[in-house]
Amino acid sequence: MELPKLNFQETFDFKFKRDKDKFFIYDLVRKTYLLLTPEEWVRQHWIHYYLTVKSYSTSALITEKKIVLNGLTKRIDLLITEKTEPIILIECKAPKIKLSEKTFEQTARYNSIIGAKEIILTNGLQHINAYYENEQYQFYRP
Repeated sequence: MELPKLNFQETFDFKFKRDKDKFFIYDLVRKTYLLLTPEEWVRQHWIHYYLTVKSYSTSALITEKKIVLNGLTKRIDLLITEKTEPIILIECKAPKIKLSEKTFEQTARYNSIIGAKEIILTNGLQHINAYYENEQYQFYRP
């Protein structure tokens, strides 16, 4: 399987397995193998980044959390917490998905439920970072 090189300075030690024609990647948070989709490839980079580079514990990372938004059940991709408080909401898209105002607004809507101080919208190649201050998002480059 050909996986795109993502925009991370670090290289991570991923575990893969194959079952017939499907590939799976090991998720350190859920401690299981997950189907390797383009979006999952991006999410796993962020998980490894926060565990190995930022030294967060696996208990501080929450994946696929269900939220209810306008009566519809949605799932957030990755939430970084500190002492159970939501700190960073990360919304992952497949590398081929262009990041736009529309995709950022989706992330901001999810965060209206979560209440994280920061959001990251990423397709693995491009990352959009924003802090939520004074009831608006302030974009920044890390």
